[in-house]
Amino acid sequence: MSTPERDGRVAVRPVAAGGAAGGMSKVEFIVLTATMMALTALSVDVMLPALPQIGDALGVDDANDRQTIIVTYMLGFSIGQLAYGRLSDRYGRKPVLMVGMAIFIAGSLVAAMTSDFIVMLLARSVQGLGAAAPRVIAIALVRDRYVGREMARVMSFAMAVFIIIPVLAPSVGQGLMQVGDWRLVFDLLCVAGLVVALWSGLRLPETVPRNHGEPLPLGAAVRYALETRATIGYAVAGGLVFGCVLSYVGSAQQVFVDVYALGGRFPLAFGATAFMIAVASLTNAMLVERFGMRRLSQGALVGFIAISALLVAAVPAGEAGFWVFIGLMMPLFFLFGVIAPNFNTLAMEPQGDNAGMAASVVGFVSTGIAALAGGVIGHLFNGTVIPLALGFLVLGVLALLVVIWIEGWRGLFHPGQGG
Repeated sequence: MSTPERDGRVAVRPVAAGGAAGGMSKVEFIVLTATMMALTALSVDVMLPALPQIGDALGVDDANDRQTIIVTYMLGFSIGQLAYGRLSDRYGRKPVLMVGMAIFIAGSLVAAMTSDFIVMLLARSVQGLGAAAPRVIAIALVRDRYVGREMARVMSFAMAVFIIIPVLAPSVGQGLMQVGDWRLVFDLLCVAGLVVALWSGLRLPETVPRNHGEPLPLGAAVRYALETRATIGYAVAGGLVFGCVLSYVGSAQQVFVDVYALGGRFPLAFGATAFMIAVASLTNAMLVERFGMRRLSQGALVGFIAISALLVAAVPAGEAGFWVFIGLMMPLFFLFGVIAPNFNTLAMEPQGDNAGMAASVVGFVSTGIAALAGGVIGHLFNGTVIPLALGFLVLGVLALLVVIWIEGWRGLFHPGQGG
């Protein structure tokens, strides 16, 4: 790996013409990276309908404590991201990915067989540790091959594909509950892990050249990621907004079933909101070349805060019935779908050949913040949507303050160089 150039930027690995690598087309590359990233969403969303049954089977009395099954997975996922980027910079993307998939499959098997809640939480942490590999490496693969607004376009297309899984996952989980018990959820995750491992092993090209040399020293690689204001800043801002999504995911079963009495129809409402991310991702892919990542994502963040404020105002006024709630959540998720790929690209863009380590740092920071913030907000569920609404507003405002710290007041809505 090359060392930082004199201007402080890390050298950018050349991008292959057409964006394809080896025998893999650009379309297959996007679908595979989307599937790798979606493994995390599947591991969370497919079990939402099963949480009550898991809690009953494992002796969990407090409904809010069931959310720990999601939070421990995300914490393991956050911690796991610290290792895989550095290892993939040194040993290549594919070998490290295969190790992560093996860990994920092992965690899925243990979770499927346990009858103890503590063991379940440990198994979920192991699952998260393993699932961090495809997530980090997918981001590094995209950064290996694309830069600037084209990277944002590819990330947007990948997110549009990836969101199909969280849209369908709760319905799949609901269906599994109709034909068997909660253990089928983990059987499904085991199969999904095997599919990703086989597909990647057989088709994924290695994007780290054999003659790439030694990566930056560990301390220098971490320091470069942490000291680059755009990288660490957009990682934090992205994590705060992602925390809104995790708080919603953790509370969704209780909100739609306990508050709005949807019963078995709640996967339809959940899927409708999640589908807006796919719509937003395709929209972002079409607009990012024209308007730039900064203008789109920062404008979307301001809109996110405004709609969150409307939701906060509607709750005490007694206006937050189901249709008002879902009518505000759908544009919120649309705006998140614009924010996420652009913030991630802005964080990764300065990193060049430090992509693996940077993906680890960005993933650890953003997911860790999201898991902690989402876990706190979700655990405050009190039979109303007030904690969720206030959480969205507070986290959105904090994210905007971080963006102002990165760009300055004059930098807001400015396209910037390449962005």
